[in-house]
Amino acid sequence: MQNKNKKKVLVIDDDEMHLYTTKELLQNDQIEVSTHKNWLGATNRVRDFQPDMVLLDVNMPGLSGDKLSEIIKPYCDACRTPIFFHSSNDEDSLRELVKIHGVRGYICKGNVVDLRNKVNRQLKLQA
Repeated sequence: MQNKNKKKVLVIDDDEMHLYTTKELLQNDQIEVSTHKNWLGATNRVRDFQPDMVLLDVNMPGLSGDKLSEIIKPYCDACRTPIFFHSSNDEDSLRELVKIHGVRGYICKGNVVDLRNKVNRQLKLQA
């Protein structure tokens, strides 16, 4: 039986290992995590899962995450779901992408403590 109070995070990334490790890390914090491997079907996943937060990789083949954010943003806005870029890009370029695309923020890949802290802080702000 699913806990109705459990927060939900959708992670969209083309790297299967990153999807796995992010899911394992956040599930340890009692967060329900759904993963999606590419841009195809991302709008359906957002609509069906109705996450409390989306972590979106910027560097994906076919359609980059910053461009995908423009497509999924109306679905996320309807549910008041913030989008965060989650990337290994440098912070200056991520800050610029956040401004250009109007997403909530960014979280750099590689620092699991920072990832956990920022995700948990964001989810608490929404409570």
